[in-house]
Amino acid sequence: MSTFINPFTDIGFKRIFGQEVSKDLLLDFLNNLLAGERVINDLRLLDKEMLGMYEEDRSLIYDVLCETPDRERIIVEMQNQKQQYFPERTIFYAAQAIVRQGERGSLWKYDIKAVYCISFLNFRQDRISDRFRTDVTLMDMKTGRQFTDHMRLIYLQLPLFKKGFDDCENDFERWICVLKDMETLKRMPEAAKNSVFKKLEEITDLGSLTYNERMKYDRALKQFRDTYAVTEYAKKEGRDEGRAEGRAEGIAEGRAEGIAEGRAEGIAEGRAEGIAEGRAEGIAEGRAEREREIARNIKAKGVPLETIAICTGLSIEEIEKL
Repeated sequence: MSTFINPFTDIGFKRIFGQEVSKDLLLDFLNNLLAGERVINDLRLLDKEMLGMYEEDRSLIYDVLCETPDRERIIVEMQNQKQQYFPERTIFYAAQAIVRQGERGSLWKYDIKAVYCISFLNFRQDRISDRFRTDVTLMDMKTGRQFTDHMRLIYLQLPLFKKGFDDCENDFERWICVLKDMETLKRMPEAAKNSVFKKLEEITDLGSLTYNERMKYDRALKQFRDTYAVTEYAKKEGRDEGRAEGRAEGIAEGRAEGIAEGRAEGIAEGRAEGIAEGRAEGIAEGRAEREREIARNIKAKGVPLETIAICTGLSIEEIEKL
């Protein structure tokens, strides 16, 4: 039985970072994240619709938008599922936050303020890096110097953080360790010594939720688990079908090679043409059919079309026809 909320759910994430009563927790986390660079003394939580974000499956992505007294924008988001164009998505939302600073009239001089996009990834994302933390900014490619600090993208790939609480060297690492393991903790480490973790313990204690809050949390937790189950099912089917394809391909390839050994003249031409064409067509057809079958099975379970599209790569129009 869990003692604390799951921070990877929409309700859990917003309870920790997205409400006025817990704003000091967000401030502490950001100041530890940016330790040695700057100090943020205050924040104002904003309506995330100011970014013009699209409506998405909230079991996959949720975010908090805030502003410093200097009018810098900070987007903090949690993502539970891979997206093909996730790095581009973060660039798009950071750019939206920059563009929306524009003012009407000819006197505005492009005095834009910095935008930070901080992404918690509950998985390892391709095309970012093989490190837990990756910081991206605009730089001069020849000198390697930062060109401007007006756009900063920070990716935190949680599965790549391997330290236990006793191994953490600073409060930023302790934050990450607690967030990763929160749902399995029986008590909050350092709560007796650190007022921030004491507050975190109070905010995230399941026993502190009202009846209505608990009902909303339970629904969010179910949605999170359903999405995880659907994703794992899709991965398993993909692996099983991939193995079957591999066996079939290996048999076909072995047969072609055996025939080629007996026919010296046909080895180059037969293998190059037959294997290349057969493999290309077979794999393409097999992959397409596999994606459609996975989508058909998931669709039958009542999963939203947007989630199916993310998991399979098919378009919503294709899924609707299944």
